[in-house]
Amino acid sequence: MITTLEKETTYLSPVYNVRAVPVEKLRANSYNPNAVAPPEMKLLEKSIWEDGFTMPIVCYYVPQDDAYEIVDGYHRYTVMKTCRKIYERENGLVPVVVIDKDISNRMASTIRHNRARGSHDIELMSNIVAELVQSGMSDAWIMRNIGMDADELLRLKQITGLAALFRDVDFTRAWEESGRRR
Repeated sequence: MITTLEKETTYLSPVYNVRAVPVEKLRANSYNPNAVAPPEMKLLEKSIWEDGFTMPIVCYYVPQDDAYEIVDGYHRYTVMKTCRKIYERENGLVPVVVIDKDISNRMASTIRHNRARGSHDIELMSNIVAELVQSGMSDAWIMRNIGMDADELLRLKQITGLAALFRDVDFTRAWEESGRRR
């Protein structure tokens, strides 16, 4: 049976052809300007451990080397190379999709992938924190599962201005009344 999609187009996105490739066949490109801070790398590792690989690594196949040069996904690749338990669980294989583009277009693809991820909106992150707290999640759970430290969590709670978000926080008096007379 031919689907409507097949009738309308002959183009097939790379994601429809995911390959399981030994991580040793992958290599970094020389031009990726993206860097991830250590806390986010730990969060990425936790994400891959908890959720598995949910996005393939985008590569260009280099036939003369029988290697896959990474266009997008370097940090997922790094997690796979450095986290033994993930490597073992995945049998040393990573999900890869291949694009066939010249170097200039691969560079452009890398930048598009990096920039398309965007950044987190503070108000939306505050709302997420508020919902998690209101649903009964502890500060420890929130920090562990969405990669925040205590100061960041406190700032996001403060932004929402909801007293309920501070119900588990012990406050001390900022000052003590001394023997002042009025």
